[in-house]
Amino acid sequence: MTPVENASETVAPVETVQKGWHELALRVGQLEADRTALESENKSLRFLLERVIEHRQKSHSELVILLTTLVSKLPINDVGVVVSRLVEHNAHVSEICAALVKGKVDAALSQPAILRALDQTKRDLMAAVKPAVEELIKLDTPLETDMLQSLIADPNLFFSPPVVRANRCFAKGQVPRERVIREFGEEAMLFFNDLTTDPKLNPRPKPEEIVLGFKPEFEALFQEHAALLPDKRQELLALHQKVQRSKAHTEQARAQKIAFQKLSFVVELIHYYENQSTEAPDVIFAQRLPALVEQLVLTASGDNLDEKALAQAESLLAFIINHDHRMMVINNSGKGGGTGRTMKYVLRLRAEKTGDRTEVINEFVRHLLTLPSQTPIQPQGLLTVLRLLDSDTQAQVVRAIMGYEKLRRDEAEALGRLLGKQLGLSSLAEAPRQQAIISPEMERQMAWEKIKQLITPRGNPTAIAGAFRERLHVKYDADEIKQSWLTLTEADPMSLIRIFCQLPYLPDGKTDSIARPIMETYVSRLTHEKYAGTYTKVANSLKNMFRAKADSPTLVNFLALVRWVDPAAADKLSADIGMLAHAG
Repeated sequence: MTPVENASETVAPVETVQKGWHELALRVGQLEADRTALESENKSLRFLLERVIEHRQKSHSELVILLTTLVSKLPINDVGVVVSRLVEHNAHVSEICAALVKGKVDAALSQPAILRALDQTKRDLMAAVKPAVEELIKLDTPLETDMLQSLIADPNLFFSPPVVRANRCFAKGQVPRERVIREFGEEAMLFFNDLTTDPKLNPRPKPEEIVLGFKPEFEALFQEHAALLPDKRQELLALHQKVQRSKAHTEQARAQKIAFQKLSFVVELIHYYENQSTEAPDVIFAQRLPALVEQLVLTASGDNLDEKALAQAESLLAFIINHDHRMMVINNSGKGGGTGRTMKYVLRLRAEKTGDRTEVINEFVRHLLTLPSQTPIQPQGLLTVLRLLDSDTQAQVVRAIMGYEKLRRDEAEALGRLLGKQLGLSSLAEAPRQQAIISPEMERQMAWEKIKQLITPRGNPTAIAGAFRERLHVKYDADEIKQSWLTLTEADPMSLIRIFCQLPYLPDGKTDSIARPIMETYVSRLTHEKYAGTYTKVANSLKNMFRAKADSPTLVNFLALVRWVDPAAADKLSADIGMLAHAG
């Protein structure tokens, strides 16, 4: 009977249902209206989304076309690869946009290659920290073991003040004061010299910033105060021995420095890739990492490069994702010349296997043959360096040596044949001495360097203007005109004025057809704020000329030519010189 009674109690009375029916109907009607409004809003949003995706797809296609046009101006060897990558990228974007429009966004969209490479590189770098730390610990360095092990879990601790001080002390053979106080107490200060506190320059340094060095007579003091630090004497003696071993010029000390440089390289990259939005790439890739690469490769004794050290450097450079950043590290190393510069060229030629490397090889040959260690030229030293390169690069370098213009033809060919024989280059072809292939940029610079040599305070302005016209007739484009203007600005103001006055006149008295557009460009650049310094010098020279002789032929001719191409610029010059005020 109980279930029946409970069931009857749960049934709502008819009166109650009738009272709530009207409210329920209102709520259902409101929900229906909301559903209709949401459907309409969803349709509008989908329409806007489709328009955005369509516009994005069209704009991206136009961008790819523009980039393809620009890329077509690159050297022919690089065009095919870059264009194919652009086409592949455009096809991928089109597929993604089509999938979004057709409602297939739930399908797994492939991650961009650059992001996949970044994630993989971060994982590889984090995995490389532990072996580097373990290697440092195994080599028994003066660095604290607990501090090194903490870097495995959090590499960013490498940039914390205590770790930075410990690293600097390791490099200089010193010990932080805070570590000595923590491990041995104030009594141990007897054995150390304070290298930070200075009565004049730094009288009150912070205690945690003070750096200590073991006294030269440490061993005698250690024996003399046998009762001092009875429980920690062995630890203090071990620390002293570690510091001395790390400062010595031994293989163990070199191994410690190499392991520390590897760890520094890896941690620097991890920090950069995790903070790319705030870290400038120039700082790490042009300043910090090149120094680490040099220390890693060039710390060995002797002037010869070591294949093993180069391989270690290349393994670290492989962690750098962007090719331009990798080349930035290589190109900014070896600035001190000598073996460091040789290392730079070797790393660059080993890194760039394709493309036009003629300019790099020519610079490499010029460097090799002008090294102090290669004077007179020593084939054995050249062979040692060339064996670090692959056979194709060896052949290119030997051909460049055979065509080196600062060697006699017979000497260069004999040296090239000897190197080819020792390297086993059986198919080596002798390169024509004067047929070296150079890039357009290098050819332009060489041409204007020759013209620049003609510009002297007493140079013949007619001959110099003729050299300008001859070069611009051979190659007439915006880059060439810009280079000619830069060459002209390096002359003194009077030479610039005289050369400008002679530009339009051919030897037969006629006017050169390209003179006017060139002079228009020159006047436009002269009056531009970018070249305000050049304008001031020219205006001062004209002013002095006007004060000395108001009807000077050079002054009158210069202003007439300026007025011929740009009357407004001529009026400005006249006003700055003072001619208008004089006329008034």
